[in-house]
Amino acid sequence: MVAVFLLVALVAYLLGSIPTGYLLMRVFRHQDIRTIGSGNIGATNVLRSGARGLGAATFVLDVLKGAAAVGLGAFSTTFLCGASPRNLEALAAVCAVVGHMFPVWLRFKGGKGVATGFGVFLVAAPWAALAAITLFALVLAASRYVSLASILGAASFPVFAWFLVHGDRPAFFIAAQVIVALLIIAKHHANIRRLIAGTENRFGSSRPREGKPA
Repeated sequence: MVAVFLLVALVAYLLGSIPTGYLLMRVFRHQDIRTIGSGNIGATNVLRSGARGLGAATFVLDVLKGAAAVGLGAFSTTFLCGASPRNLEALAAVCAVVGHMFPVWLRFKGGKGVATGFGVFLVAAPWAALAAITLFALVLAASRYVSLASILGAASFPVFAWFLVHGDRPAFFIAAQVIVALLIIAKHHANIRRLIAGTENRFGSSRPREGKPA
C-alpha cells in the first residue's frame, strides 16, 4: 500500500512539474519565458508576452496535467483494497500543484499553480472547482487584476467544496483543499504586496518589459 501511495505522489509531482509555458515559448518563439515580464512560467505571463495562442495553450495544458494527475490517483485505488479514492486524489492534487510550483527541471522555480490547481479539483471536486473559477472570472472582469482573481478564487475553493462535495470526505481530502489554496495564495506574495501598494498591473495594460514585474 505504501508503495502505491509513493508512486502516485511521484508520478503526480512529475506530471505537475512539466513546464508547459516554458516549453511552448522555447519551441515556438525560441524565447525563455523566465526572462520576460514577471519571469513566471504560467499562462498569464505567456499571454502578456504577446503570445496569446501560447498563453491559452499553456492554461489548457496546465489544467490537463493537473486533471491527469488526479485521474491517476483515482485509478490507483483499483490496486488498493479498501483505500479511499479521495485520499489518493487529494495526494495527487497536492503533489501535482507542488510539482508545478517547484519543478525539478527548472531548479524548483515554477508557476503559481492556478491553472493546475483548477485542473486537479476539476476532477476531485468539479462543482466546487467550477464555482471557484466563476468567482475568478467575475473578480477579473470587475477589477482586471488576475492576481486578485486568483487569490480570491483559490481562497473560495475550500468553502465551495465544503458545501458542494458530498459523500466520502476524509480528513486528508479536506486538508488537501486548504493546502493547495494556501500554496497558491503564498505564491502570490509579491502580487499581494503590489496590490496593497497600488502598483499591480491590470490585465490588458501595456505589455511588461523584459525583467520587469508583472
